[in-house]
Amino acid sequence: MPVDPLLQGLVAGFAVEAQEVVQKVTMDLLELERDGLETDALAKLYVRLGRHLHTLKGSAASLGMQDLSDIAHKLEDALAPLKANPQKMPRPVVDILLHGLDLFMLRAQAHADGRGDALPDPAAALAQLVADAPPPEEAAAMGAPAGNTAAAEAAAAIASPPPSPSPSPAAAEPEALAESADSGWRVSARQVTSLMREVERLREVRLRFEERGRELDRVVTLLAKQGLLAETAEARSLLAGTARTLRTDGEETGDIVEALEEGLKAITTRPVRTILDPLQRMVRDLSRQLGKEARLSVVGSEVSLDRRLLEKLQGALVHLLRNAVDHGLEMPVQRERAGKHHEGALTMRVEQQGNLLYLECADDGAGIDLDRVRKVAEQRGVVTAEETARLNDNQVRDLIFRAGFSTRTDVTDTSGRGVGLDAVRASVEALQGRIEVASTPGQGTRFMLTLPVDLGSSPVLVVRVLEQLVGLPMLAVEATQLARADALRLGKRRAHMEYQGQLLPVVDLGARLGLRALTPPAEGQPLLIVQSGGKRVALAVDAVVGDRDLVIRPLPSEVRDVPAWQGAATLSRGELLLICRPDWLVSDTEKTQVVAQRRALVVDDSLTARALHRAMLEAGGFTVHLAASGARALDRLQTDTYDVVICDLDMEEMDGTQLIAKLRERRETAALPVILVSAHDSAAARERGLAAGADGYLSKRECAAGRLLAEVLDVMSRRGNRA
Repeated sequence: MPVDPLLQGLVAGFAVEAQEVVQKVTMDLLELERDGLETDALAKLYVRLGRHLHTLKGSAASLGMQDLSDIAHKLEDALAPLKANPQKMPRPVVDILLHGLDLFMLRAQAHADGRGDALPDPAAALAQLVADAPPPEEAAAMGAPAGNTAAAEAAAAIASPPPSPSPSPAAAEPEALAESADSGWRVSARQVTSLMREVERLREVRLRFEERGRELDRVVTLLAKQGLLAETAEARSLLAGTARTLRTDGEETGDIVEALEEGLKAITTRPVRTILDPLQRMVRDLSRQLGKEARLSVVGSEVSLDRRLLEKLQGALVHLLRNAVDHGLEMPVQRERAGKHHEGALTMRVEQQGNLLYLECADDGAGIDLDRVRKVAEQRGVVTAEETARLNDNQVRDLIFRAGFSTRTDVTDTSGRGVGLDAVRASVEALQGRIEVASTPGQGTRFMLTLPVDLGSSPVLVVRVLEQLVGLPMLAVEATQLARADALRLGKRRAHMEYQGQLLPVVDLGARLGLRALTPPAEGQPLLIVQSGGKRVALAVDAVVGDRDLVIRPLPSEVRDVPAWQGAATLSRGELLLICRPDWLVSDTEKTQVVAQRRALVVDDSLTARALHRAMLEAGGFTVHLAASGARALDRLQTDTYDVVICDLDMEEMDGTQLIAKLRERRETAALPVILVSAHDSAAARERGLAAGADGYLSKRECAAGRLLAEVLDVMSRRGNRA
């Protein structure tokens, strides 16, 4: 029966609303077929189910979609036998209801697309549901109590004659129609992105307001110190009043920015659960198809992300979960023999820290069989036997991401075509993210996805180490404490701090970043409790500057994979603030700080340049130390030895040529390779640098293009040959 053309605009809104209701019904049904629910909880679920189905029936009838109203009514009838006597719902009944919901949504979407007049009578589809229902004795074997005829009663309810027609659309209450209306505007992603940029500009203005207020306060303090209190009283009063007004205006601007940002997030984001909840049904259906049992648990589903990012991620998450059910989980009998629960556990964990999103998909299955992966990779021609012999365990695990790799010998609807995890990696890398895998034989497998997100500001804690400012995502900082001797445990290799009954390793941020030698925390030194991925450390810093709401931007592509930094933000005066990755800080420093064969000293008065140079050299296997001036570089060279020095040509107090002259004067550093880096790319600047004794010269543009590591290796090779 076609829908009244006058109501067609409301039908599209109904289809969206119905999808949300159907998803809620699906989640309740999946919960009802699980073991262990108490009678009260079962009763509440059945009541909620009935209410949702009644809503679908009434809304469909009010818009003249009698076929949808009939289907919803039939599903209500199928639920009635169990609703009267709450109990665990047999799987065959769940199958009938889920298929009925699928039929409802297919027809609802057809009505929304204007194809309702071409739909066949729903009686045939309802009859098919009845035909697919197993007999009572089979229903009992599939999970219903002995003698339970719930599946047969559900089928009989669906097969009964349709109910009397519902009231016509004209009789429907206006409120019901209004609730289905999709009132709103259509805007393009470009328009929203442009508005976001303007909000970011407004946030920068607010930061400048704060800075101007602090400057005025400093001027008032300076005038007060001059001793001319009477002469400057009027000026100080005016300045103090202006500072107060500026602070008030800044606070109001901050409120406006926050409101705009929250509004934009509400428009452009949606909770992760909108893509994860539907996967519960997929896991359930796939498990039944393969004869397995699995349950998906989601942690962090309330995190809201850009709608476009969610849409692009959905396919990757589907692949990971299908792979976990098909390849990861064992059959129920095998799991029980291994001492596990017959139902496999799948976990999807979502966490956002600053501008980084962490997604983890884990299972408690058999884990990855490395020997089998090697054998299959060779058989399928993914790698040669000589190549696999040289691979370590992590590299072997990475073979599962290669195109054409599959451990299935036969092609099924689920797997065997060699297309899956390679597509997941491609989609993650297309979003400028990365994917890693960890596995323990007999215990399970974890896939970890790290992705940048770019929407709005994030709270950042600014700390100082020596003269450098570093940012930490506030979400990763649990607490701030001052070091106390009675709470510290100093060992030969590292220090620990007692915190809430635990001993946390103390990590010196300055040493972790290569800015200074490792030193134990001093009495009263700030210690930040930083957590990530279930691990915690006490991070020692020199000072806590304060928290800021900042927009974190990704680093340039040349250094995007550097483990220490997750992005950069701009402070009120335009200074660049690098944001440290919490997962890097809490990683096992004893494993990550491997002594390298080559050591480099980077000398530059720009924090950004030092970070970029360090990233490129560490990628080449160097241990890198940093110095912010020529004088500090000479101090480091008094106690440390290096294989190469990378120095900025133009620095205050002591430039690159002066540093080279002092190095050549000392016997210990006379032959030390030095590469000058400069913003000047002229022939004259290059000649000046080489004439001063530099072994190489690069412009900063050449460094950004990735030339630094190649130049360093070339210079070291030439120096070695001359020696």
